[in-house]
Amino acid sequence: MRLLSTSTLHALAAIALWASLAALGTALAHVPPFLLTGAALIIGSLPSWPLVLRDRRAWAVPPRTLALGIYGLFGFHFLLFIALRHAPPVEANLVNYLWPLGMVVLAPVLLPGTALRPLHVVAALLGFAGAAVAILGARGTGGATGFAWGFVPALGSAFIWASYSLWTKRVPAFPTSAIGAFGLVSGLLALLCHALLEPAASLSVRDWALVALCGLGPLGAAFFFWDRALKTGDARQIGILSYLTPLLSTTLLLVVTGRPLTGGIALAAAMIVSAAVMGSRAR
Repeated sequence: MRLLSTSTLHALAAIALWASLAALGTALAHVPPFLLTGAALIIGSLPSWPLVLRDRRAWAVPPRTLALGIYGLFGFHFLLFIALRHAPPVEANLVNYLWPLGMVVLAPVLLPGTALRPLHVVAALLGFAGAAVAILGARGTGGATGFAWGFVPALGSAFIWASYSLWTKRVPAFPTSAIGAFGLVSGLLALLCHALLEPAASLSVRDWALVALCGLGPLGAAFFFWDRALKTGDARQIGILSYLTPLLSTTLLLVVTGRPLTGGIALAAAMIVSAAVMGSRAR
């Protein structure tokens, strides 16, 4: 008997890859954000190229669907990388990962026929509280002592990804391979912005290796897994499950930045896990 559904396995695969995104973004903080976003998204689209070469319908989507894909992939990651440059990375990462909360709360608004149960509300609030505790706890280890404007793009990226994830269930059905088209167009747009708005940059071999890793993992394969999860699963349940993402991501980011695991972060982790378990029992 299978313990985990196919949609859950796809969601967990995406979550595992996304856990590395903030750490990679921090390691590449010296790379102009449009350049980083564009290069990584184009690399992330590469696995679907052979499919479209065999059958052009693999990328055939209406303009509205393509626009939604650009909104999600380009908008989310650009704002995230901006946030990581203008706010303490741990705190900005946690604000960004309010998108699971956004998926739960916005589901009944953006998806007709989807109900928000009391247990969903309690779980969402508990997850939000856990993120807030984590932010305050991280500040106690040498982080920001006041408001940083980088929290604004972090919050914006959270809203974009939550709304994009839900709206993909509102547009006409499209093949998962079309995610490659979303990434390619978004990447080219980002490179155009780099050419127009940012100074030229020279990347080292190490930089390109990290960009490629970023593209093939959290900015590539994760999108395909996520799309499959949304196509076959309940958006509310997937949103609750996604509370695991900030736990894994923040733990990795703390290791990379050399910051200790504080009591506040540990308490936040317990609260977010409890929210995930609580939300998984809501029907």
